[in-house]
Amino acid sequence: MKIRFNEEVREALKNKRPLVALETTIISHGMPYPRNIEIALEVEETIRKEGAIPATIGIIEGEIVVGLTKEEIIEFGKREDVIKCSLRDLAYVSLNKRWGSTTVAASINLAKKAGIDVFVTGGIGGVHRNAETTFDISADLDELEKTQIITVCAGPKAILDVAKTVEYLETKGVPVIGYKTSKLPLFYTPTSNFNVTHKVNSAEEAAAIYAHQIKLGLPQAILVCNPVPKEASFTLEEAENLIMLALKEAKKKGIKGKEETPFLLSKINELSKGRSQYINEALIINNAKIGARIAICLNKGQS
Repeated sequence: MKIRFNEEVREALKNKRPLVALETTIISHGMPYPRNIEIALEVEETIRKEGAIPATIGIIEGEIVVGLTKEEIIEFGKREDVIKCSLRDLAYVSLNKRWGSTTVAASINLAKKAGIDVFVTGGIGGVHRNAETTFDISADLDELEKTQIITVCAGPKAILDVAKTVEYLETKGVPVIGYKTSKLPLFYTPTSNFNVTHKVNSAEEAAAIYAHQIKLGLPQAILVCNPVPKEASFTLEEAENLIMLALKEAKKKGIKGKEETPFLLSKINELSKGRSQYINEALIINNAKIGARIAICLNKGQS
């Protein structure tokens, strides 16, 4: 697979410096303009300040790019014709020379092919509510089963059926690691009624688990769930009330499939008068810090 790298990422790969992969769906479909651009650049700068190199992944006129330039990130944030790409969409978008933003599944697949072992996102996809009749299960879960990579997130998106998502991850053998928590964070909330597989108290511990997983020949990713800062969060009750209202509206409008998640997130932001957007920004910045620290620890262990 041919991948284009920007100069910063190319030099980091050559000199074996710590790298952190980032998705582009959060830019094109996750946040409103122009805040999407501001946060994307702030996330990259946060990673640099921690001592690692950011590698934002996207598709530009059919070309797979690992490490967008500032100008390319700005263009991603402005364009209205960017296609949201999971793995199934990569060939079509690439062949037809379109612009495509990468989801978690596509991002971790491309990051690993590029030689990057740490990926940061907001929240992962999972088993959707009523999946027993719709069979709506995110490709993120299957890719986490198949790709050796550290994925740092604030837990599964709270709009999902969390119980089924947790069971699915267990079935796939994906360890769910709580970063300084024994309870699974749920994107908008730092805690829940669900337990994580294991708890770590430092970036060093998370990096060591991943390194040993590779040594044991296990193919799965490890999912590091980092709670959103408590001061920037909903209560569980607040989050669930907003989600139910958003789901009701999505059903009324007939919205489903890959369009459902961006619609629900946008509707929740509208209903919360912008609070969910603030939470989303806080958690992705927080995840970027932890992801960079893990990448540095992993890099030290490999050098």
